[in-house]
Amino acid sequence: MASVQDRVALYSAEFAADPHRVYREMRSEYGGLAPVELIPGVPATLVLDYRLALSILNDPERFPADPREWQKTVPADSPILPLLQWRPNALRTSGVEHSRYRAANTLAISGVDLNALHTEVRRHAVTLVNTFCEGGSADLLAQYARPLVFAAINAQIGCSEEIGARVGAAFAALMENTGSEQSEAMMAAALTELIAAKRAEPANDIASRLVTHTPALTDVEIIHQLVTLYGAGSEPQTNLIINTLLLMMTDDRFAGSLLGGGLSSADAIEEVLRTDPPFANHCVTYPKQPILLNDVWLPAHQPVVISMAACNNDPAVGGQFVDNRSHLSWGAGPHACPARNSATLVVKEAIDQILDALPEIELAIPPESLRWRPGATHRSLESLPVMFPPSPPLQW
Repeated sequence: MASVQDRVALYSAEFAADPHRVYREMRSEYGGLAPVELIPGVPATLVLDYRLALSILNDPERFPADPREWQKTVPADSPILPLLQWRPNALRTSGVEHSRYRAANTLAISGVDLNALHTEVRRHAVTLVNTFCEGGSADLLAQYARPLVFAAINAQIGCSEEIGARVGAAFAALMENTGSEQSEAMMAAALTELIAAKRAEPANDIASRLVTHTPALTDVEIIHQLVTLYGAGSEPQTNLIINTLLLMMTDDRFAGSLLGGGLSSADAIEEVLRTDPPFANHCVTYPKQPILLNDVWLPAHQPVVISMAACNNDPAVGGQFVDNRSHLSWGAGPHACPARNSATLVVKEAIDQILDALPEIELAIPPESLRWRPGATHRSLESLPVMFPPSPPLQW
């Protein structure tokens, strides 16, 4: 096992500033499997090889997603636990447990009315744009993408504005690792109230479909499915919107399309997913026993993390993703994202609405002055400041 000194710190500001350089250096030194630290004192193995990642993601017997044995080795107050700890949900279980939760989630998500969702996203987009369009400047992360994505998730789940606000506050605190126990309790209380309302009066939404699912889920299980939907939905969708807008404002191939050029927002979204995905390092598994893989021993019950960003850019398979979209940014195997269609719709509609409303939008600062938020798993800007000619409010 690599020493602490030999491990690459995925939490550093240096990594956040230029992760692709670090991926290249890791690949050059270690090959397809690199020793990393997710946070100080928490080691993991990062998978950089595309074909190796596919084999791991499609082998849940040897590489289960259940972290309970690993969790015993981590301090109870570790800031990584809210992200990786075991929960009774489809993301952190394996075998029969995973199949049961996966079936419930897939059924609940598949019932989302995409036409209604399109209208809902457009309505929220117009409302948000109208809060800043007359001012000539905005931070599109804080003032647009983040609240828009959260509103879209609330709409799909069937969460009222009041309960959604409480969930949002608790989730934000969890993401900042502040008051984890209190935040978990606050979120559980809000979602318990939501579940009770859906049991009393089911509707055409994800929460109701989870409540009425057969075989039945307990309230605790439903809470954890909903927490996962919020967590796995809000951060990557928000970052995908922002990172795609950044690409479209700074890359000549796309910048022209803001005023009617050739390449579309869909093209830009796929490019970001392929080259710089918002969940850069994710899909964590924990080998049941020591495994020799590519001449590297993977220790039992220690995190093996798929680097979607590095694997998508693996030189061994370079250029193969442009047409068939076989990148790993939605995951693969039994844990692949079940909400791909609705997530793509939200992201594309959010981008199209802001560009339609403010077609002359541009960065307010040089691209090199933008700051990327440190963290092992995400590819996320701290803000996206833009400017544009002041415009009158939109009509809805």
